[in-house]
Amino acid sequence: MSYRLNADEVFEMAEQMERNAVRFYRRAAELVAGDGTQRILLDLAAMEEEHERIFASLRASLIKPEEREVQVFDPEAQNKDYLLAWADRSVFKLDEDPLAALAGDPSPYAVFTAAISKEKDSIVFYEGITPYLSNKKDTDRVHTIIQEEIGHIALLARLRRDLEPEP
Repeated sequence: MSYRLNADEVFEMAEQMERNAVRFYRRAAELVAGDGTQRILLDLAAMEEEHERIFASLRASLIKPEEREVQVFDPEAQNKDYLLAWADRSVFKLDEDPLAALAGDPSPYAVFTAAISKEKDSIVFYEGITPYLSNKKDTDRVHTIIQEEIGHIALLARLRRDLEPEP
């Protein structure tokens, strides 16, 4: 049986991934030395919180019943739990300490490198779920999420570039 996601499910997963990203950035801020880097990481956590609010707002704006309608037979209502578990294990993993992603190097450069990698993984995740969306409007909404994550990568890359040693 083919599984089709609806916009409600996608935005719920996006909200969960953003909550996980907030946790990653806050924990990374606790690990790194230097007030400037800690401030940047806390600012990134705040940006992820704003993304979560954006996605929650997009989710709340779903007005057509089919946008919230479960696309497969689910008599025990387990799909929601499955999708949230999928979001928890995909990019910013709930049970993974950010230090693990830093390979033991809590330098600002390593933090930004790990964050860029995770943001890229989130884009891959969102691109990977788009074939399962039920209509073009839902796909366009997910592309909104992708554009937000691309913006994070650009910011992180600029910050990391500022830390690179002069040749």
